[in-house]
Formats: sequence, structure tokens, C-alpha cells
Amino acid sequence: MNDARFEDGGEAPLNLGALDLDDLKVISSLAQDAVFPITEMSWRPSERRFALLLNRFRWEDAARERHGAERVQALLVVSNVLNVASQGIDRSDPDTILSLLSVTFEPGEDAAGHVILTLAGDGAIRLSVEALEATLKDVTRPYRAPAGKAPEHPE
Repeated sequence: MNDARFEDGGEAPLNLGALDLDDLKVISSLAQDAVFPITEMSWRPSERRFALLLNRFRWEDAARERHGAERVQALLVVSNVLNVASQGIDRSDPDTILSLLSVTFEPGEDAAGHVILTLAGDGAIRLSVEALEATLKDVTRPYRAPAGKAPEHPE
């Protein structure tokens, strides 16, 4: 039996969990520039769970030069959510498309704190959590990115 190589996991769907800041940084970097319709946000207070169905750019794709830029649908789920607040988002327009820039954690007392989803255009979603617990899981096969290229961030 041979050891696994980094290249072996290149095309596998992501299924990541975060219980601390370092883990969340990995999820944030892989979810950067994900886009989603506002209708794909879901908070279930009785389950204390907030979820987004994202169209995630595949930053980890080492074969991008060979087959072009790809996206994949992925679920970003935050557990232990006590409260959800947002700013800069017009939730009355179901056609709104949002773009996720980062996922960060602001620690509070004990293990509690706030998961902050920063969106393009000065929007943000703040999730008050009892403890940090998040997952990012690809749920479809990759598809060609409609823009045909990687998102850019001008300096």
C-alpha cells in the first residue's frame, strides 16, 4: 500500500470542518468569492443552524490551466447559532445575488463569539454563536465558471 499524495486529493470534493480560528481561515480562503442568491440563506433557530448554498470558486484546483476555471455548489453551515443579524443587504429582493469575501470569528467570553460573513458591497452577516463550529462541503460536481476565469482582486 502506498502513502497518499497531495495530488491524489486534487479532484475530490471538499468536506472540511472548523472548530478553531486556523481551521476557519482555511474554509474562508476556499469560500472566498463564492456567490449565492439571497434565497439560498437559511437560519433554523430550533436547530441553531445557519446555512448557505454557495457557488464556490475552486481555488484549490491545480488543473485549472488544463480545463479552465470551475465553480462547485457547496454548503457552508455554521452550528451553535443563537442569533443572526445583517447589514447592507436588501432581503426584500429575492433576485439579489451576494458575493462572499471572507468568514472570520470574533471571540467573546468562554467559547462564544461572532462568526462574521463579509460580503462584497459593504454587506455583512453576523452569527452569534455559543461555540465555533462550521463546515464547508461540496455537494455537486464542478462546472465551468460562467465568467471563464478566476475572480480578481485589484490592489
